[in-house]
Amino acid sequence: MTPLRHPALYASHGGIWIADESGTQRIGRGDAIARAGETPVILLNAPLVAQRLGYPELSGLDLLELFAFVHPARFMVPTVKGLAEACALALPTDEAGAAGMLREAAAVLVARLGDAGWAERDGAWNVAATLQRLRWPWAGIVLGSLAKPAEAERGLFAKLPEWEEKAPRPAPRTATVAGDDALARLDDLTGHGAEIREGQQAYAVAASEAFAPKMRRDTPNMVLAEAGTGIGKTLGYLAPASLWAERAGGAVWVSTYTKALQRQLDAETARLYPDPAERAKRVTVRKGRENYLCLLNLEDALQGGFSGRAAVLAQLVARWAAYSRDGDMVGGDLPGWLPTLFRRNGSTALTDRRGECIYAGCPHYRRCFIERSARASVDADIVIANHALVMINAARGREAANRPTRIVFDEGHHVFDAADSTFAAALTGQEAIELRRWVIGPEGTSRGRRRGLSARLADVASYDEAGAAAIAAATVAAQALPSDGWLARIAEGSPYGPVETLLSAVRGLVYARSTAEDAGYGLETEAAELDGPTIEAAAAAAAALDGLLRPLVALGRRLEAVLDDPPDWLDSAARARIEGAIASLGWRRDTVAAWLAMLARVGGPTDPDFVDWLAVSRIEGRDLDIGLHRHWLDPTRPFADAVLKPAHGVLMTSATLTGGGDRSQAEALSGATHLDTPPALFTVKSPFDYATQSEVLIVTDVTRGDMGALANAYARLIAASGGGTLGLFTAIRRLRTVHARIADRLARDGLPLYAQHVDPIDTGTLVDIFRDDPRASLIGTDALRDGVDVPGNSLRTVVMEGIPWPRPTVLHAARRAANGGSAHDDRIVRARLAQAFGRLIRRADDHGTFVILSAAVPSRLLTAFPDGTPVSRVTLDEAVARVASRLPTPAQSVHQGAQ
Repeated sequence: MTPLRHPALYASHGGIWIADESGTQRIGRGDAIARAGETPVILLNAPLVAQRLGYPELSGLDLLELFAFVHPARFMVPTVKGLAEACALALPTDEAGAAGMLREAAAVLVARLGDAGWAERDGAWNVAATLQRLRWPWAGIVLGSLAKPAEAERGLFAKLPEWEEKAPRPAPRTATVAGDDALARLDDLTGHGAEIREGQQAYAVAASEAFAPKMRRDTPNMVLAEAGTGIGKTLGYLAPASLWAERAGGAVWVSTYTKALQRQLDAETARLYPDPAERAKRVTVRKGRENYLCLLNLEDALQGGFSGRAAVLAQLVARWAAYSRDGDMVGGDLPGWLPTLFRRNGSTALTDRRGECIYAGCPHYRRCFIERSARASVDADIVIANHALVMINAARGREAANRPTRIVFDEGHHVFDAADSTFAAALTGQEAIELRRWVIGPEGTSRGRRRGLSARLADVASYDEAGAAAIAAATVAAQALPSDGWLARIAEGSPYGPVETLLSAVRGLVYARSTAEDAGYGLETEAAELDGPTIEAAAAAAAALDGLLRPLVALGRRLEAVLDDPPDWLDSAARARIEGAIASLGWRRDTVAAWLAMLARVGGPTDPDFVDWLAVSRIEGRDLDIGLHRHWLDPTRPFADAVLKPAHGVLMTSATLTGGGDRSQAEALSGATHLDTPPALFTVKSPFDYATQSEVLIVTDVTRGDMGALANAYARLIAASGGGTLGLFTAIRRLRTVHARIADRLARDGLPLYAQHVDPIDTGTLVDIFRDDPRASLIGTDALRDGVDVPGNSLRTVVMEGIPWPRPTVLHAARRAANGGSAHDDRIVRARLAQAFGRLIRRADDHGTFVILSAAVPSRLLTAFPDGTPVSRVTLDEAVARVASRLPTPAQSVHQGAQ
């Protein structure tokens, strides 16, 4: 293995090093930028290195891109430690050795290209040749190490397997799962002779009740199960769920809120089905269409739709697609760090985010990852989905023939939030322009495969005169919607068309009623006491939207008529395409109808079931979107109607479902209050000894608003903990300020600090890095409070900057008034504190400290923590001393996870 001649550049908050054939030396920032400009240098995560050098134009030989080429669809933590493990190299003992190790890793990866046992050889030559034409920095080195295949390689679209149509699955049989049977299956899953966990056994028996036969219409067998951390609720509900699926011949849908739990559940099902082939048939992961690679979009990108660096990304994604398990680009086996390497993140253009799928009209329909996943879920025993997908499918009537009858909502405390998003309506400029593009198609110089209704349904238009007239009418009516440049026109005071005029009036009213201190970020105001011009603009916009809704409704009827009385040319593929068009049309029709319902209330009496407001979305002083918003005051009402009542059995579970033992809160947030029969409630506490494994420290001498004191507190606590700290913030601005003040200081002590909203790395990868390095710390916002599962020594301290009070929005104010005032706020805060504390102790041998940097923590909120957890109000000095005293061993001096 011969090292490459190129130098390697390594930069952290602790310093910059460069390694070449003469050795390794520490250099300054200016020298590093100069060296990188003179000759291609080997890097690890170029955008991150560029940020640390303060040189955004930095480019070079990024080892992450090379790894994605050599090992597509293979997991790797994108750090020096992760790379060393992937290349079977010794981990450098300090940061100075990291640069030299990068050169070694490059040589190892390049050498694998010539290895006869390299598993991902197929297709590599064609992709590398294309990448050379695109001037990919690694292309020459890669092609020099690849042997040209004797026969032409098949392209991606010829290699992907095709799915086949199958007869519909019969309805599930009536079956019962007795508690004893569930316990026997649980014993199989945990291993015969394993330690008996009484809490888990009781949980499995309680969960079995959700799989009993349904006895009354609109009344599912509903179980609310609160299981403390460490109970083992995943296997607890998989035991009865898998039994029911086998006996009834039906699918159990397990729904989560976070992608992290989806991955965890997918791994846990290996206990149910150890044989990978059987598991692939019995378990399916389902997500929304926007998560999967769209092959038609990829084809467009590969054929010239992308240029420059985006074209390089498309080629690497094509490499990945050939080896991917399911084509999931968000949380699947596509490395989360790959899209972030490309400044103009083109990965979003490779998914179907606009709902433009043409179904059977697509040449890749039979190979489509999305369609394959949907069909696999029909025959699966366990379907791992997410709350949003379950609700959207139910609300929009998609896949009605395969509607799940048994649903497990894990992370059940988030069902309210998911329902709030799913059943809301927003008439905004961005939403309206997307609808315009969907109806009309490309305008002006627009490129890409986007096609309007007339192009997608040309065969229907040529066959059905009324359908053609509806398409034409919809195309004309859509001209009233905002078009490209709408934000600039509104800012200049010259809106075009009735909807832009309404948005301009909304913007003026919001700015007039908002305070100056809000000016940098989102602004909002109640949709009440509106002025005459706004009311008149709403009426004109409603008339325009009504003019669009009518032809959309007519077109939907004509498409259904074509299916009812099919012409000779309507084969199975054309039928599937029209069925898809009907579904997409229904989505847009419902959206416009919701907009009209919202506008009908403008200037009139308020509807007690809804909360309406006007908003301008902003970031750093720049407008992003403008619009009117409507949310249900209680979003569990439509959730209960669409999801709960049609189901036969529902298990809703979480470690914090009752928010401290409040049954009424669990019922209210789950939608159970809208059912005729109350749910069964089961509660089991965590088996952990929180009195000895943890403590809560409330720091009393860090002054609120003093950023220097806040940063100092974080730095001292992280240092005392030797890393392994999760820092939680309620505001991005404060997070960035603290990071800027302490990152270099901590790095000099060998304690790398990563930050959400600062580092150009996706959140999932940040958590992977944090989990992999016990010396690393991670700071972030809400996503980290709920989506981090890091057991063991990598997470031993959690620090919150203050009490996570809810933001005083219009929506929150309405719900607060309807749900007990300050008691409503307290319930929210207790739930958030409980979720944050739940990150700390994940298994029996974990120990840690939970620190709140605020003296103003009311005692009434302390019930958020498990019974027996010691809570003390201390000074920062004492908190630092206590954190240090909890370390099981002296902090290690070897830097383990540089980058």
